[in-house]
Amino acid sequence: MPKGAGKVVAQNKKAYHDYTIEETYEAGIVLQGTEIKSIRNGKVNLKDSYARMINGELFLIGMHVSPYEQGNRYNHDPLRTRKLLLHRKEINKLIGETKESGYALVPLKLYMKNGYAKVLVGLARGKKKYDKREDLKKKEAKREVERAFRERQKNVNPKAYN
Repeated sequence: MPKGAGKVVAQNKKAYHDYTIEETYEAGIVLQGTEIKSIRNGKVNLKDSYARMINGELFLIGMHVSPYEQGNRYNHDPLRTRKLLLHRKEINKLIGETKESGYALVPLKLYMKNGYAKVLVGLARGKKKYDKREDLKKKEAKREVERAFRERQKNVNPKAYN
């Protein structure tokens, strides 16, 4: 199965607006107890989360996993820091790249793959305000072209080809 494929549970759409994604990495995530049940129910939010290197390990900070309804006393802190699992080569590469100024590690989506929760982490560079405006203009132009194409297809007379 390719990287990023699987049942998407949560996406961080704001990340694509605020950052230019240079490279992506698929990471496993260390969960406790009822967290996986909550994630399978879709009770997770990636909006304000980010990844950070701490002592040569990658951690996901700020991901909100709502407490599981039937979990009672076995539930965990919704905003706790969770460890991400990557190969040592990938971690070493990320350590080198994040030391460069302007790069950040941003979670792009959380999905289920072969029964395991995976996080797609992007190596991102922050966009300036004018870059964001430029992207919006390109998106709008593409939308206009598609709309005009659909209108033209709709207005073509099918009897003219017979």
